[in-house]
Amino acid sequence: MPDRTGKATWEGTLREGTGRMALGSGAYEGPYSFSSRFEEGTGTNPEELIAAAHAGCFSMALSGVLGRAGLNPQRIDTTATVKLAQGEEGFRISRVVLETEGVVPGVDGATFQQLAEQAKQNCPVSKALGAVEIELKARLAS
Repeated sequence: MPDRTGKATWEGTLREGTGRMALGSGAYEGPYSFSSRFEEGTGTNPEELIAAAHAGCFSMALSGVLGRAGLNPQRIDTTATVKLAQGEEGFRISRVVLETEGVVPGVDGATFQQLAEQAKQNCPVSKALGAVEIELKARLAS
């Protein structure tokens, strides 16, 4: 299995500084700042990149679980929301909410929910975030 990389550079103080993050593949490079991370400023932030990674990983894991159950998913759309909280010891990722909708012929809602839970438990990014509460909202497209 290949190793994956990401890179970040930060220049300046925490509040006034700026940085750039890049994916090792070259598929993304962009700015980040205190404002883009802790407020609503322009640019990305580590939590947003974690959310994208988790949504992608979970969608693929669910496709695999469904396939092993003999089902052929047509589409899985997942949004991951990473919650950043400030506590006495500083900032931390406190929770992730995965919201997924699937188009999967031949499956009922209860089975889809059960298989989605299985995918959540076995997704490598979910495992990496094991210290964080992960909530799953799974539904079939109507």
